[in-house]
Amino acid sequence: MPVSIRDVALRAGVSVGTVSNVLNRPEEVSADSVDRVSRAIEELGYVRNDAARKLRAGVSTTVGFVVLDGQNPFYNDVVRGAEDEATKHGIAILYGNTDEDLGREKLYLDLFEEQQVRGLLIAPYGDVNARLQRLRARGIAAVLVDRFSGDGRFSSVSVDSVVGGRMAVEHLIDRGRRRIAFVGGPFDIRQVNDRLAGARVAVENAGVDLEVVATAAMTVEDGVAAGARILARPRREWPDALFAANDLLALGLLQSLVVDGRMLVPHDIAIIGFDDIPFAAAAAVPLSSIRQPSRMIGRTALRIVLEEAADPESIARQTVFQPELVVRASTAFRQPRA
Repeated sequence: MPVSIRDVALRAGVSVGTVSNVLNRPEEVSADSVDRVSRAIEELGYVRNDAARKLRAGVSTTVGFVVLDGQNPFYNDVVRGAEDEATKHGIAILYGNTDEDLGREKLYLDLFEEQQVRGLLIAPYGDVNARLQRLRARGIAAVLVDRFSGDGRFSSVSVDSVVGGRMAVEHLIDRGRRRIAFVGGPFDIRQVNDRLAGARVAVENAGVDLEVVATAAMTVEDGVAAGARILARPRREWPDALFAANDLLALGLLQSLVVDGRMLVPHDIAIIGFDDIPFAAAAAVPLSSIRQPSRMIGRTALRIVLEEAADPESIARQTVFQPELVVRASTAFRQPRA
């Protein structure tokens, strides 16, 4: 059995309260008591349970992080950024993946509330404002991640997805593409709607039409299926450019087109994604993308939630990073077939 504080007190010949004071307020204890308790700790190999101590004091050493899609490397990088920052503060991250499921989202929110985490970071799937208000009332700070707080009640850290969507489609238009399709879904995800809204601004400014190819999720498999649907059309109805709502969809589209072989990328069709995950540059045809500063998002969100946990009266802030266009071979200028 692990050595307890009572074992230390018995060995040192002092009270449990004296041992506690030596561990937490040594300046209030005589030098003799400090020496006896220190020797007992060394002889018994006692290790204090710091996490339990802080929980008893009402200060947790953990922050919960709920993400929308744990399979997406973008969110893995966001969590990594939060972990890097948390380590500096002696904080551990408890992580939950909702997989775009409201039931799982509620499950993790229940769990982190029961654990009384110091704060909560969440990339939400559903409308969580009422729940976050409840957490705040219980003293748990919450920050939205990859989602702008429209009403400003909660702090948020995000990228301007409307600007990113417009940037992606403007790039396709600049490369001479005119039959452009947006591939993404479901549309109850705020980021998907924002990226589509930005795409629509770009085509309206250029006088170009935009087709929408809906997907059930934003995975490689859904991208492959969307590519198959496009290829099943008559050749004259094929688009000449695709803007995917994230890189996983874009990689699935690329895979579908490369395997089929009738539409060459980028000669016949250009593809651009969103997030700039590490796999984008390593694709069979390196993928152009809209880059989000994923680790910076995680680090910033963690700093804000700790500040709000320390000062519950602080004013909510909205941190919005600007996206960056990363151009690779998948959106090269048209070239004649070999």
